[in-house]
Amino acid sequence: MKKIGVILLGLMMSTSVAFSQEVDSAAATPNADSGYNPLSVRPVHVSDIMWKKGILRAMDLREKQNTPLFSRNREITKLIMEAVEKGDLTPYDNDSLTTKMTIDEFHERLLVPSDAPVLTEEEKQIKLLEGDSSFMQSGGAEYYGFRDLYQMYLTEDMLFDKQRSRLYYDILAVTIIVPSDLKKNIKQIEGKVASFSYKELVEKVFKDNPKALWFNVQNDQQHKNLADAFDLRLFSSYIVKVSNPSDARLEDIYGGDQQKGIRASQWAAMEILEYEHHLWEF
Repeated sequence: MKKIGVILLGLMMSTSVAFSQEVDSAAATPNADSGYNPLSVRPVHVSDIMWKKGILRAMDLREKQNTPLFSRNREITKLIMEAVEKGDLTPYDNDSLTTKMTIDEFHERLLVPSDAPVLTEEEKQIKLLEGDSSFMQSGGAEYYGFRDLYQMYLTEDMLFDKQRSRLYYDILAVTIIVPSDLKKNIKQIEGKVASFSYKELVEKVFKDNPKALWFNVQNDQQHKNLADAFDLRLFSSYIVKVSNPSDARLEDIYGGDQQKGIRASQWAAMEILEYEHHLWEF
């Protein structure tokens, strides 16, 4: 009983670690009629969920473990962006997946910022009439490419299904990010391109698509579909937020100190691992 009490105390403390309301909302309230989360690829009925936490993970596609998701000409960002252009995939403003973006808004998020002065419509017309070759060649705009967007967020629920006695990582949304350290990003501030429903990605982009490839660096005969790779957790990531009432990132809890934020992320991962261990012990 003493050990169980310690575990419960640890869980109560872990709820204050961190997260954002975006992730909470992305964890979608189960459908009132069915009791299932409409955003889930493999939904579990709400009456069967014994425990659940919302988690936001950051991924750097340049990391060695993530390069199979970012192989040349098969970049996951290329696959997603091309699907948006074709109208097969819906971009959303954030990972709550409630506000859809238009294709023009999506393109606007992909614009590379410039330190050139913003021209009025009248000034643009004057430059065109004067035959300004540099302005005419650039078209006045530059966009980020597939390989510029090497950072992503995964929004997911970690839940325990008491009916099947199984712990699930239920990915709900994928968000493409403009990295703050990208040379083209002169603002040096992380920017959000768009969020996407993971369920829609699996059903409309990954499934039966030979281009949706996780590249096996050890064996060319054992490449996998991206949906299978995510199911098998064949990627590297770190925890940015864990659901909490303060709507705070782990880094923010420690005054914006990046090093303390990294240690807090590692600690949160250890707490989750320990909780999973105790589930099987009891």
